[in-house]
Amino acid sequence: MSRIGRLPIPLPKGVQVAIEGHAVTVRGPKGELTREFDPRISVELQDGKLVVTRANDQPKVRALHGLTRALLANMVEGVSTGFRKSLEIVGVGYRAEIQGQDLVLQVGYSHPVRYTPPQGITLTVEQGNRIIHVDGIDKELVGEVAAQIRAVRKPEPYKGKGIRYLGEYVRQKAGKAGKASK
Repeated sequence: MSRIGRLPIPLPKGVQVAIEGHAVTVRGPKGELTREFDPRISVELQDGKLVVTRANDQPKVRALHGLTRALLANMVEGVSTGFRKSLEIVGVGYRAEIQGQDLVLQVGYSHPVRYTPPQGITLTVEQGNRIIHVDGIDKELVGEVAAQIRAVRKPEPYKGKGIRYLGEYVRQKAGKAGKASK
């Protein structure tokens, strides 16, 4: 039995679940998420907890068991508390600002880069235009948007300039001067 898949998912106060066939809809204070799951995995609501069970012990079905439980837990957490990814801008003259819904980045290109977030994502900028927060209820979408913003100017290994996740360690290379000393 899957160690992750067998754990029941407790539902926080204010979260409701509707199961219709293989589609599960989770509603909470932050919003609503719907996802369709594999027919070999069944989801049931028992005593205020979601329980995920599988039809058989084939390797593919066993893998789907843990995946389904993790996705459901992320849906429940998303509609109750939400998710946040934070990005940090490092570099002289590099900055970000919000114009309407769009994020405008000035990160060393000859032009500002404009990023329009998808539906359900909120972007905020703070700390002197150096920290970008990506908020939303869908964990997968929050991570994807953060990765797209980071890809605009990845941190480079010589000076460390660019957009990185908050707390991300960027390994520095020595450069030309380091090669001459060997």
